[in-house]
Amino acid sequence: MNRRKSSARFLLVIFVAIAVFVAGVAAYWSARTRPASDVALQALQSDDRVTVSQADGVITFAPADARSSVGFIFYPGANVDYRAYAPVLRLIAERGYFVALVRVPLNLAFFDTDAAADIIERFPEIEVWVVGGHSLGGVTSAAFAADHPDLISGVVFFASYPKDNGLKTTPIKVLSIYGTNDALATVEIINNSKQLLPADAEFISIEGGNHSQFGSYGFQSGDGVAAISAEEQWTQTADAVARFFEAMTR
Repeated sequence: MNRRKSSARFLLVIFVAIAVFVAGVAAYWSARTRPASDVALQALQSDDRVTVSQADGVITFAPADARSSVGFIFYPGANVDYRAYAPVLRLIAERGYFVALVRVPLNLAFFDTDAAADIIERFPEIEVWVVGGHSLGGVTSAAFAADHPDLISGVVFFASYPKDNGLKTTPIKVLSIYGTNDALATVEIINNSKQLLPADAEFISIEGGNHSQFGSYGFQSGDGVAAISAEEQWTQTADAVARFFEAMTR
């Protein structure tokens, strides 16, 4: 009997230790999260052009004047409050495209690679799905697309690239947008990623843009200094994405 009690106490101690460790890791990563700016939070307000909704860890931007049946699912960058991408994604919605922004566990997209699958199921009216993301979010979106070429028609990278050549032989269309002043996903790194992508992948450079300004969360350590405003970078990005979507549905 004493042996059983000792075993039970030991298992309880192990369980508590694991729970404390997990809670500590979660608290650590939460403390490292780059917060969304006031500008980003303001972009979450609905108006006569875009209806913004939040439910079950997903923020959707639905255009009042939808131009096509394309839907865009976006994975955030690592350690960034997902709401920080509201400004650029809202601009894409204003150009007539439905956008869904996913919240991921511990602000690390690879913990929920299949988040897009849930969104696709929730919005059956969307006929053409594109996934994408910023930095680590782009890597994760590419992994999902490579595993589900039957569901995904396109991938959009913001300062990002795939982890392998899983997309290379698929019919999936690819757009890679990067800033020339990005010191994290540098021009050299982006150029090297071409060998991992389909031959018809499109690359768009934003002159003077950097890594941080694809979102709105402040300056990221190690990044280069941008030579253009965040608003200009968002506008150029949204324009490039809209052109890509339009070309996909011609």
